[in-house]
Amino acid sequence: MNYEFKWTLNEVAKTDDRFLHTMSSEEAEKAINFHRSIPQYTVTPLAKLSHLAGYLGLKNVYTKDESYRFGLNAFKVLGGSYAIARYMAQHTGRDIREIPYNVLVSEELKKEFGQATFFTATDGNHGRGVAWAANRLGQKCVVRMPKGSTETRKNHIAAENATVTIEEVNYDDCVRIAAAEAEACENGILVQDTAWDGYEEIPTWIMQGYGTLANEADSQLHEDGCKRPTHVFVQAGVGCLAGAVVGYFANKYKENPPIMVVAEAASADCLYRSAVAKSGGRVDVTGNMFTIMAGLACGEANTISWDILKNHVTAFCSCPDQFSAKGTRMYNSPLEGDPKVISGESGSVTLGLLASLMTDPKYKDAKEALKLDENSEVLLISTEGDTDPERFREIVWDGLCGTDKDPFADER
Repeated sequence: MNYEFKWTLNEVAKTDDRFLHTMSSEEAEKAINFHRSIPQYTVTPLAKLSHLAGYLGLKNVYTKDESYRFGLNAFKVLGGSYAIARYMAQHTGRDIREIPYNVLVSEELKKEFGQATFFTATDGNHGRGVAWAANRLGQKCVVRMPKGSTETRKNHIAAENATVTIEEVNYDDCVRIAAAEAEACENGILVQDTAWDGYEEIPTWIMQGYGTLANEADSQLHEDGCKRPTHVFVQAGVGCLAGAVVGYFANKYKENPPIMVVAEAASADCLYRSAVAKSGGRVDVTGNMFTIMAGLACGEANTISWDILKNHVTAFCSCPDQFSAKGTRMYNSPLEGDPKVISGESGSVTLGLLASLMTDPKYKDAKEALKLDENSEVLLISTEGDTDPERFREIVWDGLCGTDKDPFADER
């Protein structure tokens, strides 16, 4: 089954926007101040792709390169670490501002908090981030991965002393497995980046943790002389990162927000389908969601994020794997004078989307509707590096998804 690019302007009825405040500047500062307390913290680079911008007919293209985050090659640790810290602070009667990293790892707090087991489901990066945080805090971690997950990603998680398995079900069913196990375990806590009615506090903390990268990028743009991006392109699986980034910029630039565009894998495009339905409710994607964009293979949207997105996103895009592969290759082989970005398949789809909109006449209507032109200053987020080196080489060296051929045809 070959997927083609689809897009829709956001015509979903607006709500009372009750979750937008969760990504306020105050909450973003709490998160970044916590992350700054971790010894390995550094601000990840903002790559300015000036020559690419000129080639595409844009004023500026910036990419937030999360391959440098805490040595873990992906952004996800920002959410998992902050959520665990918030949980431990709450459990011990503290405010997160009173519990920086050196307090979290202290023997005094360990004795007060006790032993817990953090459960999660993941396509790779989120589980690795949760396991990394739990391991450093002397806590246990159990991770369930969906059918089709690679041994490389599993081994990265296991290296953080986590119990990890690959199940014969999709991502959303793995979430249900992890939730049931956490419920049955004494001192078991689910740390999941999706949300549903009755499970919203921890996902909100995860989103706020992701706000650190948006906060950093905003400051870096200002340092480069960009007062605000005209466009923000962000990828989505369950939508947690998208809700965080869109929420941050919607709060920061209330009077003149950027045009915000969400990109999904075509085989797991629950947000796009929800936007097309226009009812305001969620439209889920079920079954096997085969895509090279493993981190985006999620079929049930985060309820908190969906509320933020339907109030503030301009367009939702359903993207074929070719867009992702194209973005990975473009980042890896930059125009002379532009920095190289190592961007994995879930990190690169927004560049593939942007480049296709700007260069392919088939997408002229979308390009014009999004007001992409020579005055546009576009922010992209490369959420991961080569977290699966074998797949990365298949894309860059062997041209995987360089044509319309479906790499998952046999499995489908």
